[in-house]
Amino acid sequence: MITIERVSWDDPRGVVLRARMDEEMHERYGSSAGDEDPAVTEERNRALAVDPSTVITSLLAIDESGEAVGHIAVRRLRDEVELKRLIVLSSARGKGAATALLDECERVGREQGAARLILQTGDKQPDAVALYEKTGWRAIPVYEPYAATMPWSFCFDKAL
Repeated sequence: MITIERVSWDDPRGVVLRARMDEEMHERYGSSAGDEDPAVTEERNRALAVDPSTVITSLLAIDESGEAVGHIAVRRLRDEVELKRLIVLSSARGKGAATALLDECERVGREQGAARLILQTGDKQPDAVALYEKTGWRAIPVYEPYAATMPWSFCFDKAL
């Protein structure tokens, strides 16, 4: 049984989960050091960064033992509501945590008066793409701030 808890961006459990996500992304994507113009790397890092002042809420998926096994943040990106930093620990995958997090994001979006939610994921995350497609998200063109530095991204929206 997964429960969802709304927390602040700086909740220590969320910080730990996002650090784990950073490790997983480094394993998938490697390091671009030396392979590209440092200005491009810096711009991509800026695009991927989350300004805590834009975060509406962070959500944690809590398992039956009380452990935080998943995280996602809901933030303002200009006039849109965007989802960022979805991670579910490998030990908890396939147990409904990601779907529960996405469902709660929809509730948050409706509370914010959003017409839709948007998100971006990378080209080396087929499991994420499959999740979004399975849960009713629609592919959309790559949007800013990702279009300039990550045109190979996959972006999605979901009407609320």
